[in-house]
Amino acid sequence: MTLQKYSDLFIDQGALALDALPQPELINTRASIAQDVKHMLLESGLVTKLLAQRSPALRNDVYTEMELLIETDTRLKPGTIEIDARNEQQILITATTYEFGNITAEVQLNAANS
Repeated sequence: MTLQKYSDLFIDQGALALDALPQPELINTRASIAQDVKHMLLESGLVTKLLAQRSPALRNDVYTEMELLIETDTRLKPGTIEIDARNEQQILITATTYEFGNITAEVQLNAANS
């Protein structure tokens, strides 16, 4: 049995996810780190700032702010964070952890909380 170093409650579309019993679902390791990154962005206000910004140059500044914020997570390797603005409704964040490999987090911009 493998001991999970990082564990968290799973939040799905802004609500606590429950299993069939109904008990809260847990996530661990990479999924936990990815969820933390996503919530870090949502709680920082940068997602809202991005929604309000129409200038491509200023949107790029917000992406840089997001990248710098994500790099403060000590579980992630600096310089590996990438933000892909897939469209105006969604961004994809990828990064590499020190212990668990790559992570991916997706943030929906239309709701700013999914």
